[in-house]
Amino acid sequence: MTMPKNTTLSTWARNISPSPTLAVDAKAKELKAAGEDVCGFGAGEPDFDTPDFIKEACGKALADGKTKYAPAPGIPDLRAAIAQKYVSDNGIAGVRPEQVVVSPGGKYSCYLAIMAVVSPGDEVIIPAPYWVSYPEMVKLAGGMPKMIFAGQESSFKISPEQLREAITPQTRLVIINSPSNPTGTVYTREELAALTQVAIEAGIYIMSDEIYEYLLYDGVKHVSPASFSQEAAESVITVAGFSKTFSMTGWRLGTLMAPAPIAKAVTSIQSQTSSNATTFAQYGALAAMQQWERSMAAVRSMLEVFDRRRMFLLEGLNAIDGIECARAQGAFYLFPKMDAFGLSAMDFAAKLLEEEKVAVVPGEGFGAPGYMRLSYATSDEVIEKGLERLARFCAKL
Repeated sequence: MTMPKNTTLSTWARNISPSPTLAVDAKAKELKAAGEDVCGFGAGEPDFDTPDFIKEACGKALADGKTKYAPAPGIPDLRAAIAQKYVSDNGIAGVRPEQVVVSPGGKYSCYLAIMAVVSPGDEVIIPAPYWVSYPEMVKLAGGMPKMIFAGQESSFKISPEQLREAITPQTRLVIINSPSNPTGTVYTREELAALTQVAIEAGIYIMSDEIYEYLLYDGVKHVSPASFSQEAAESVITVAGFSKTFSMTGWRLGTLMAPAPIAKAVTSIQSQTSSNATTFAQYGALAAMQQWERSMAAVRSMLEVFDRRRMFLLEGLNAIDGIECARAQGAFYLFPKMDAFGLSAMDFAAKLLEEEKVAVVPGEGFGAPGYMRLSYATSDEVIEKGLERLARFCAKL
């Protein structure tokens, strides 16, 4: 048998790191399957079912034979509904269906956006703490991630001055995620406007990841950078999806809205990679868009529970000596500081899982050593039990 001359993996395969959030969730599920009583705070996934009317629309699509290829950028009615949503709900003027692409998941929408505008050698500015997949996606495109850190003392928000100083002639894109994963931080209108203006003046794109745009607390408002002006609309690629808002994580439906030339390029990339998002799943998403009041009612019910859990977990974390946690205003995560224990977040998380069977994601994966992420998209029972175990663990350190 003749072996290939070169069995070395590609540059892309060798340089990519696995998702630490998925790894923690997989380890917790493995322990549960083995009979362990694990309190899992790792997964970024609502613990609610998809609303029935969305599932019924998908089932009807299956019964009606909607099982063939769809157009690469998505079924026309869904693209039109999403375009109208950006006009009426986000205040972005003149969005047309041809600016919208439906993809197999919000994660893939982010990757498509990066692939469409980033070439080998281009720099992409990523505020840290960041979602774990951004740097890896940039590296897969041949780009160079450039981090700007903003810790708890600055509410996890970068300033216009930080962004301006980080931009070089090689900078192509800056990624803004509000509400944020992992911190739950939400930028104000004024803060986003200032960052957007810096990007416009420098001639770089913004990828605005708005996957958590409807998961908000304390009366804060979500703002889309593309809504500020025509100049902004031409500089911003907006990515989102159905996973978090409508508890449709397994449906794998993301969205991208961008200037028409970028949307066209994204469509071409998608046509050569995934072809299209699952056809019958798109009809479920269409029902979510067309029956907007029912959708928002379901979101409000989910938010009421999330808000209660947010405060329960926040108060419990801040009651533990050595842990300091800011009050998140969006998404379903808290990102406490835990560097007072003399352990790295990686070691802290590993020992916590081993000794107390509590799964958290260490901050290193988010570009923030000394922090850890806990998701409160889990049951009250898990939160209560997990806090008891965490307090016991910390008391021993």
